[in-house]
Amino acid sequence: MPELPEVETVRRGLEKQTDGFTIARVTVLRDRAIAAPRHDPQGFRSALEGRRVIEWRRRGKYLIARLDQGHWGVHLRMTGQFLWLEAQRSQAHPPCSHTRVQLWNARGQELRFIDTRSFAEMWWVPPGEAIESVITGLKRLGPEPFDPSFNAAYLAGRLKGSVRPIKSALLDQALVAGVGNIYADESLFAAGIRPQTASGRLGPKRLAALHQALVQVLRDSIGAGGTTFSDFRDLSGTYGNYGGMAWVYRRAGEPCRRCGEPIRREKLSGRSSHWCPSCQR
Repeated sequence: MPELPEVETVRRGLEKQTDGFTIARVTVLRDRAIAAPRHDPQGFRSALEGRRVIEWRRRGKYLIARLDQGHWGVHLRMTGQFLWLEAQRSQAHPPCSHTRVQLWNARGQELRFIDTRSFAEMWWVPPGEAIESVITGLKRLGPEPFDPSFNAAYLAGRLKGSVRPIKSALLDQALVAGVGNIYADESLFAAGIRPQTASGRLGPKRLAALHQALVQVLRDSIGAGGTTFSDFRDLSGTYGNYGGMAWVYRRAGEPCRRCGEPIRREKLSGRSSHWCPSCQR
């Protein structure tokens, strides 16, 4: 599933390509992709046609476009991706079987949304309505990792007395928004903390190291255009580059890049965790 760096990479691509983009025509090829208005793809299409994209922002793993009237929300889920096509290429390449939504401007340029697993969702938020009242998942999100309110003191307060493994805690979107399996593993390695460690046992110094590591790992991945281990692409169809830089994620049995000890893999709360038994304590 795309995590914060991948979603931020997509946001930046959308911001660049759709600056001033006026939606002239919309085609919905899979009704289930439209979460709001529910069971009304025709209403979604009618609402977006004629609207101009003002800006894109990211909240956790959600993308939200501010339009000249209302908002358009998107969650990529596991395999959702946008593809930007110039007019000539759009005409020459019919939509594949996994294309869910197509949007064109008056010049024939196309923003195509593809989703292999069909879990991604889109929302139309009418003018005057609170975004969170339509995209209700936003209500459950904790602070952004780059927000000043997310710091070691915040982590200490939220994790005090918790026996939950720190890896599981980092995956909780109510604790911190946007972090998933890849960057939880990578951040714990950078901080020298084993994923199984009970959250409440981490003292101020270790929490400060974890906070610093998480922020740095996310910044590094954004700079690399995100991570691709399977489906992620940016708007041009380019893979993310962070995967080749990973210290532990998806490297079970391989030697640690730092000490040479084989990387281990274990299931925690139903998710695979990767760590170095020598570098992480």
